[in-house]
Amino acid sequence: MAIQELITDQIDHLYKFYLHTLTFSDPRVEKWLFMDSPRWTIAITLLYLLIVWLGPKVMASRDPFTLKWPMIMYNFVCMLISLHILKENVICGYQLGYSLSCQEVVYSYEEYEHRIAMSLWWFYFSKFVEMLDTVFFILRKKNSQLTFLHVYHHASMFGLWWIGIKWVAGGQSWFGATLNSFIHFIMYSYYLLAAMGPRMQKYLWWKRYLTQMQFGQFVVGLFHACQSLYFECNFPRWMHWALILYGITIFSLFINFYIHAYIRKERLPKSERSLSSKPRTAEAQNGEALQNGASRDSKKTK
Repeated sequence: MAIQELITDQIDHLYKFYLHTLTFSDPRVEKWLFMDSPRWTIAITLLYLLIVWLGPKVMASRDPFTLKWPMIMYNFVCMLISLHILKENVICGYQLGYSLSCQEVVYSYEEYEHRIAMSLWWFYFSKFVEMLDTVFFILRKKNSQLTFLHVYHHASMFGLWWIGIKWVAGGQSWFGATLNSFIHFIMYSYYLLAAMGPRMQKYLWWKRYLTQMQFGQFVVGLFHACQSLYFECNFPRWMHWALILYGITIFSLFINFYIHAYIRKERLPKSERSLSSKPRTAEAQNGEALQNGASRDSKKTK
């Protein structure tokens, strides 16, 4: 009984703390989709994890789906969303004279500040849309792509950015969202070409460079958060530390992936390990190309 009371007491304290934090949340985003409460974000994330666990079991006795045209449309939509976020952030950030090193959050309804907040909401929402990466893997029975890095990234980003939009829809958050949207625009452009089939192979020689760009994004993001904290930028310290700690986990997992995939070549087919510097002739579709840190699927070890 004492343990039950202790748990109940802790839950009550956490709820009261949450209510306290709402007193300094961003009033601009309160009525936007999913932003009134974390319940929708939590529910969607739990549903995502359920699909990751149950999906492969359901598909085990079924033939894989091809899904060529759905993937083409999906990658095109993701590419457009990233382009929209990138365009809005660059234009509005330029008009407001945003600093690349230290920018405080301005909770203003001024046109450009409001557009940045809305653009960052779109960035948060894009993490919901991008969960379909995993659904495509499952339906196509590319289960080897469901790595810890892949699932961890998709399951965590949606929730973390709900917190970001709820309290800091602007300021330093602008930099990370802009950088990530630039990388994702290029990334989903690659996937769009890959989903079109073998005839596009000659245009996909730059896969390894895409991976290196993703790696560079993590390095720049970590450096940006650390320098902002060091120089005591006027931005919530708890968010600085959250970005740094999360960045370290993603960076570490991605380093592990890169070493295995491109240095040890353990995740490439044996026939390709000696040809990794040459253009590939095998079909590279969404799920076979690098997918948010997951490697190309082709009888590889994880």
